[in-house]
Amino acid sequence: MYDVLIIGGGVCGAAVAMYLSKYDIKCALLEKENDIAMGTTKANSGIVHAGYDPEPDTLMARLNVRGSELTEELCKKLSVPYKKTGSLVVAFDSKDEAHIRKLYDRGMENGVRGMELLDKESLFELEPNLSEKAVGALYAPSAAVVNPWRFCIAMCETAAENGVEFYLDSEVTSIEKINGCFAVTAGGRTFDTKYIINAAGIYADDVASLVGARDFEIKASKGQYFLLDKTQSGLVNTVVFQCPTEKGKGVLVSPTADGNIIVGPNAESGNERDDVSTTREGLDFVAAEAAKTTSKINYRENIRSFSGLRANSDKSDFIIGESDLCRHFINVAGIKSPGLSSAAAIGEYVAELIADCGLIMTEKEQWNYPAPKVRFNELSNVEKERLCKENPKYGNVVCRCNLITEGEILDALDSKIKPRTLDGIKRRAGSGMGRCQGGFCGPRVHEIIANYYNIPMEEVLLDKNGSYIVCGKVGGEE
Repeated sequence: MYDVLIIGGGVCGAAVAMYLSKYDIKCALLEKENDIAMGTTKANSGIVHAGYDPEPDTLMARLNVRGSELTEELCKKLSVPYKKTGSLVVAFDSKDEAHIRKLYDRGMENGVRGMELLDKESLFELEPNLSEKAVGALYAPSAAVVNPWRFCIAMCETAAENGVEFYLDSEVTSIEKINGCFAVTAGGRTFDTKYIINAAGIYADDVASLVGARDFEIKASKGQYFLLDKTQSGLVNTVVFQCPTEKGKGVLVSPTADGNIIVGPNAESGNERDDVSTTREGLDFVAAEAAKTTSKINYRENIRSFSGLRANSDKSDFIIGESDLCRHFINVAGIKSPGLSSAAAIGEYVAELIADCGLIMTEKEQWNYPAPKVRFNELSNVEKERLCKENPKYGNVVCRCNLITEGEILDALDSKIKPRTLDGIKRRAGSGMGRCQGGFCGPRVHEIIANYYNIPMEEVLLDKNGSYIVCGKVGGEE
């Protein structure tokens, strides 16, 4: 019998798992995919918002501001890429100027620190590549960028280090309530638990329906992006937004925590929940909107186009709390933007909620962060030489774009939550993230995975189940 079962291995489920791992309870996390960080978490802007956008006195506002503070602290402790870039909401006319004043006032009410309203001269001192049509901006220095999947994975590994169990390939297919507890069927197993945390992202309403607690609807919204090569680093130094609309925060131009430039997203409602395709129309829209911010985007340096799905709901605020329709079933749903910014605070908040719901929560005497992973490209030449002498695998460069070594890939395979796919390695080690997008290193990573698990090359996947890379040797067996 588990005390708590978490459904969903995205960044919110990860944060809940990490905070619950601080307590002397039995906890497990179920993820329907073959790895964690596979949904919205792996395909978003990577922005840690300052907190001026949410309406005051909402969960969004409270958790955004708190989450922003916690994320900076956690990323340092978890060795996750994080850069405090600050953000700008750019005004192009008097109507926009009135709107950024409103955002400033809202941010002050929400407790956002250090905001300024910039005139045109001050704006262009910060961002000289913006459109000449810009007349001013709201500047929030506390905004940042983070690597979202490494943040999620690091929190999951911290949870695993401290006793939380993880079950991948475990889609929840039924939930039955028996004598005040739950019997959850997932991945061919049955899990008995006292409490359920529903952090299933775009499928949270489907999970809620399994216990008759579906009093909200998730409406998947797709956003398409360009990712530019690191040669474009410096195009902008801050996260640059246009004034938001009823559809969202709009198309941004932003640095990433890893040194690229990201452009997007658009907002497409009414999508299928597995539709992460990109389209010419969608990307053309993104490019046209981004041109209003700056005309200096070089799309010839685009190294990947991708899309992600946001878990918008029919509620205006986050849906976090014990369901009115089912005791001890706690929803963490409708976590749209600023979900990534709020995730750490959501984990902290949900731990408090469970205690309020009656679970005895005793803090552990001992709780540890995992040892930091080797990041070869961040070491000095002296450190690199020493490491290669200790373990020659660190001297074998596999990914030339990002200088990722065989030793790091093997470290990723030895993780607490083991990846089995090329993209699983990419999310942990960074191979395949450079200019060639795995064109050079992919075959070698493929081979390392096959050798590690002692499986045929044909069984190694690119990403999700069914994404096979090879089906056999040309010409048959040698």
